[in-house]
Amino acid sequence: MNADALRWERAPERLRDPALVFAFSGWNDAGQAASSALAAAAGSVDAEPVAAIDAEAFYDFQVVRPTIDLSEPDAPRLTWPEVRLLVARPPAGERDLVFLTGGEPSHRWRTFSELVLGAADQLGVRHYVGLGSLLADVAHTRPVSLTGITSSPELVEGMGFRPPTYRGPTGIVGVIHAMAADAGHAAVSLWAPVPHYLSTTPNPKGALALMQALTQVVGVPFSTLGLQQATVAHERDVAAAIERDPNAQALVERLEQAADEQTDPPGMPSGDSIADEIERFLRQRETGPEDS
Repeated sequence: MNADALRWERAPERLRDPALVFAFSGWNDAGQAASSALAAAAGSVDAEPVAAIDAEAFYDFQVVRPTIDLSEPDAPRLTWPEVRLLVARPPAGERDLVFLTGGEPSHRWRTFSELVLGAADQLGVRHYVGLGSLLADVAHTRPVSLTGITSSPELVEGMGFRPPTYRGPTGIVGVIHAMAADAGHAAVSLWAPVPHYLSTTPNPKGALALMQALTQVVGVPFSTLGLQQATVAHERDVAAAIERDPNAQALVERLEQAADEQTDPPGMPSGDSIADEIERFLRQRETGPEDS
C-alpha cells in the first residue's frame, strides 16, 4: 500500500547531501507562517516536483476538502488535497534541497511518516528540517524569537534559540522529526511564535524569521525580498487596526512590557474579540468597506 500511495513523477536523481525541509498547513501552521516560509524558500530556488503522496489513504476530505473551479462552466476543475515532494539544486550552497509540503494528514500518521522517510531515503536525505508556527502571547511589534529543537545541537549552534520546555500533544511535524531522529538522521525543527490576536490572518513576519533561520541551518541562501515587503505592509495594516481599538492597544502594550522585562504577561485578556476586529479591519483594507 505504501508503494501505491507514493507516486514518482520522474526518477529520483543523485543529489548533493540533500536536506529535507517540511511544513504542513493546519495545526502546525499558525498564521500560515510555516507553509508560507516553505513556499517562499522553494520558489526562491526554483524547486520542481518529483513525487506526490496520494491523499486518499491519509486524509478526511470533510476536514481537508477538495476544491473545485467553476469559472469555466464547460470544464469544471477538481483539485484533490495531496502532499508533494519537490527538489531544488541551488547553484549557491553546498547541498541540494528536498521540500515536502501539504496539509496535515487526518489519520495513519505512522504509516504516512514511514512513507515520507522511505521517499527521503531514496533521494539520499540525511538531514531533516521541519518548520512550524504556533499561537503565543507575543507582540507583533517585537522580533520573532524562534524555538529550535534538534537531535544535533551543532546544527543550530550560535543561533540563540530558546530551549523547548513543552510537554503535550504534537502535530505531524513533531512526529516526522522524532522518527527521523530515531532513524539516526540529523533532525531540526524551527518554530515561530505568532501573536494570538492575529490568529486568523497570514503572518509574513513569522514566515520571514523561519526562512532566515532555514538559511543558516541548511547553508543555502534564499531571496526574502517578497516576505520582507509583505511584512512591512502587514505591520502597517495591523498598526492601523490597533490604533482604532483601545483594548487592542492595551493588550499589545502588556505584551511589549512582558517581552522587554522577559516575564510572563500578567492578567492577559482573551485575544478572540480583538482578533475578530483586526481581521474585519484588514479584510476591509483589502476589499473596501463592507456594505452596510
